[in-house]
Amino acid sequence: MNSQSMELSPSGHVPSEIQQASAVLKSLFHGFKGRLAFRFWNGTTVKLGNFISHKQQPDFTLVCRNQRVIRSILLGHDPLRFVEAYFRDDLDIEGNIFDAVSLKDCLYAPQISLLQKISALISVLRLKADDSGNEAALSANTVKAHSKAENREAIAFHYDVSNDFYALWLDPAMVYSCAYFESEEATLEHAQQAKLDHICRKLLLQPGERFLDIGCGWGALVIHAAKYYGVHAHGITLSRQQRELATRRIREADLQHRVTLELLDYRDLPGEEVYDKISSVGMFEHIGLANLQAYFDIVNRQLKPGGLFLNHGITHDVEGWEKTLSTKFINRYVFPDGQLDTVGNIQRVMERSHFEILDVEALRSHYAMTLRNWVARLEQHHAQALQYVSEATYRVWRLYMAACALEFESGEIGVYQILSGKRNCRKSATPLTRRHLYNDRSV
Repeated sequence: MNSQSMELSPSGHVPSEIQQASAVLKSLFHGFKGRLAFRFWNGTTVKLGNFISHKQQPDFTLVCRNQRVIRSILLGHDPLRFVEAYFRDDLDIEGNIFDAVSLKDCLYAPQISLLQKISALISVLRLKADDSGNEAALSANTVKAHSKAENREAIAFHYDVSNDFYALWLDPAMVYSCAYFESEEATLEHAQQAKLDHICRKLLLQPGERFLDIGCGWGALVIHAAKYYGVHAHGITLSRQQRELATRRIREADLQHRVTLELLDYRDLPGEEVYDKISSVGMFEHIGLANLQAYFDIVNRQLKPGGLFLNHGITHDVEGWEKTLSTKFINRYVFPDGQLDTVGNIQRVMERSHFEILDVEALRSHYAMTLRNWVARLEQHHAQALQYVSEATYRVWRLYMAACALEFESGEIGVYQILSGKRNCRKSATPLTRRHLYNDRSV
C-alpha cells in the first residue's frame, strides 16, 4: 500500500508551502517500493512509499535543510538537481545510502500534474530564495572529442583528487578496479591481490618478458608482475599524483631496475612489436567509443607476434552511450570522459584490430562486492576523508560508488576480462585448459 502521513513540527503548525510540497513529493515518489521519510526544515516529517501502517519505520530519511531544495525540484527540469542538493548539504541522508540510491528510478518520470505543480509553485515562490549554500564546483568540463587535452583534464579531475583520500578506502596496494573474490568471506585486501595474480596468470607472464600496463594507476600491477613473475614492466598514466606515489612505491620495493613509469598518452606510445604482454585494467572506459578502433590498433601494433593482451573493463547492457540519468551523472560529476558499450561490441572492435579472442570472464558480482567494500570503508573514514577533500566531494564518491554497486547487482553494467592474442599465429599462445589459472595459487 502506497501511503502518505505527516508528523507535525514542534510548533504544531504546517505552513501552506510545506503542505503543497508534501503533495508534490507524494506524486514524485508515487512508484517508490521502499519506505522513506522526508523531514522539512521546520521539523515536519512526511512518510512516503510503501507503509502498511503508521507504526512502520522508514528505511531512511531525507533531511531537507532549507526551502531551496523544494524550489529546485519544482522550478528545475533536471533530476540531478536533487543530487546536487545532497552534495551541497541542502539535503542529507539518514540511514542506508543504498536504499536512498534506489530513489533514482522515481526521478525519471515524476507524476506531477500541471495543476498540482502550479498550485505548489504559488506557495513555494512566496519563500525568499536562499542562495547562501555551498556552491562548490563539482561538475567537470564536457568531453566532446576525447582529445589528448580533454582526456588529460578528465583524468586529473577524477584521479588527482588526493592520494591520501583514496588510501583511506582502497586496499594497501591501492588497486582501483574490480577485485577477485575467491569466496564471499575473502577480505578486500586478499581479493585485490588475487585479482593481480589472476591477471598475471592469464597473461602467462615469464621472467625477462617486457610487460606494458596501460593506465597503471598507483602501480600495483606492474609492481606485482615484476616482484612475483620477474618481468620488466612499464606503466603509463595521465595522472601526475598517481605516478608520483607509484614511483615512490617502486623505490621502496627496490624494483627500479625492472619497473618504469611514464606520464604518457597511449596514442604517443613509440615503436612496434615492443612488448610480449600488455594489460589495460579499468582504463579503456575513458577512451571514447569513437576512438576504440584506433586504441586497439595501437595496442596490437605494440604487441609482439605470439604476445597476449588482456583488456579488463566495464560494459553496458545496451549499445552505445545514450543520455540517461545515470550516464549524465557519471559524466558530469565522476568520469567526464567515461563511455561504455556492450561486451559483444567491444569484442567486435578488438577483432577488427586483428585480435583473436582467447578467453572471456565475467566479473560483475565481484565488482558489486568490491564497491560495497569501498563504500563501507569510505563511510568508516568520513572524518579523516574531510582532511583531504570537501564534504561535497566525499558525498559525490559515496553516492557514485553506491549507485554503481546497485547497477552491477541489477546487471545494468558488467565487467569483463577479455584475453586476446595477435591473429595469424599458427599456434595458440594459451594452454589447452584453464587449469594453470587455479593450481597452486599463492595469494
